[in-house]
Amino acid sequence: MMHLGIDLGTSGVKAVLTGADGALLAQATAPLVVSTPQPLWSEQDPKAWWHATVAALRQLGTSHDLSAVRAIGLAGQMHGAVLLDAGEQVLRPAILWNDGRSGMECRELEAAEPNSRALTGNLAMPGFTAPKLLWVRRHEPDLFARTARVLLPKDWLRLQMTGEAISDMSDASGTLWLDVGRRRWSPEMLAATDLSESHMPRLVEGTAVGGCLRPEAAGALGLRAGIAVAGGGGDNAAGAVGIGCVEPGDAFVSLGTSGVIFVSDPGFLPDPARTVHAFCHCLPDSWHRMSVILSAGASLAWLAGMTGTAEAALLAEAEREHPRDRPVFLPYLTGERTPHNNPAACGVFFGLSSGTTRAAMTLAVLEGVAFALADGLDALEARGGRISELTAIGGGSRSALWLGIVAAAMGRTLTTTDGSEVGPALGAARLARVCGGDASAAETFFKPATTARFDPSPALIEMLMPRRALYRKLYPALRPLFPVPEIAP
Repeated sequence: MMHLGIDLGTSGVKAVLTGADGALLAQATAPLVVSTPQPLWSEQDPKAWWHATVAALRQLGTSHDLSAVRAIGLAGQMHGAVLLDAGEQVLRPAILWNDGRSGMECRELEAAEPNSRALTGNLAMPGFTAPKLLWVRRHEPDLFARTARVLLPKDWLRLQMTGEAISDMSDASGTLWLDVGRRRWSPEMLAATDLSESHMPRLVEGTAVGGCLRPEAAGALGLRAGIAVAGGGGDNAAGAVGIGCVEPGDAFVSLGTSGVIFVSDPGFLPDPARTVHAFCHCLPDSWHRMSVILSAGASLAWLAGMTGTAEAALLAEAEREHPRDRPVFLPYLTGERTPHNNPAACGVFFGLSSGTTRAAMTLAVLEGVAFALADGLDALEARGGRISELTAIGGGSRSALWLGIVAAAMGRTLTTTDGSEVGPALGAARLARVCGGDASAAETFFKPATTARFDPSPALIEMLMPRRALYRKLYPALRPLFPVPEIAP
């Protein structure tokens, strides 16, 4: 007996298999490419998601008999807009979560529905789905008129698998069309974008059945037809259940393509003024808050590409040489969310000299991401109280150097756990396990064993304090020089 978790990320599709006891058996990844045809734009072809999913499952199928899979869980990048016509054909490339083109539309949306922040628990930001549709209405009116359905990325995958348009509460929270406190579509927010509930998928909880695998898809994926596909979750909510972050006060920091601090809450606790996201969790009657930076692991990947050096080699070099004379880095390569909410913010190295080395730039990138996350932690704690310990997940959690820097910048202890680097795909598999009726939530959403602990180093805290102070001065000083006005809260 096995369960399958599929995470549709920005840079790739990851698929994992778990066994009868919920333990990780195998994983596979197939890469994806992001298209940036114009400044602030970020798009992908949904067909590439399906091809990558098929490729990832074929990798798994070389070592395991996938006919033993009893249920599938889906997780994925949030906020994307997949526009479908009445025949369920894709009308244009999907507009992704880190696309920043719809700043004007954010202001229009909040003007059209003055109660939007109370309904959704969030500011209107260009990353969310609803402003993207207003942009399409303005710039591609013929396509907008032909749009019969709008799906989130993972739910487009579900449509290919099941033939049904279904989403879960956590992913739907990132659209600005959900009444997050009531866990239902908001007629007011839909009307503000000239849409109705008929354009939306049916909503289920993350552990509920969200369709069954149809024969055509089963054949392509090497699975049995008819198995359940769980409601699943947005990538961060799924990542949370993968590490047992389900009780109020449980928290994690994710070092993936983006950077996230996530805390489970006792109820719906919106705080839009601080650009904090308040969303439904992927478990019934549960909510969470997040602070988000758009370029965490993406910043290190960018440096690796620019220098022609593998990320692992950059990290090893930085740890070995550890130059003290290094610049300060603003990780705003695709704009920023928490706390600045500015899609036009730019990445910056400040303090370069003729003596600046590649290792110095790597350390500056690691620190800049850590400082941005620390600002996000401050925003979360302003309403929700102190978060004393966080689990680290995502690809960046493999780097002890980076986790030590993040722990010191935040002044908080970080831990890693079994499977923490697997991230949302593991949580998706656990949602499938419950959906398939093979275990209870209590048996499934447990906290894995701790594998490492990173307490904040007093010496490193002392060294980073003046660098973080300089980091925090740079954004307000440079803000007037960024190419377009920021979106005012």
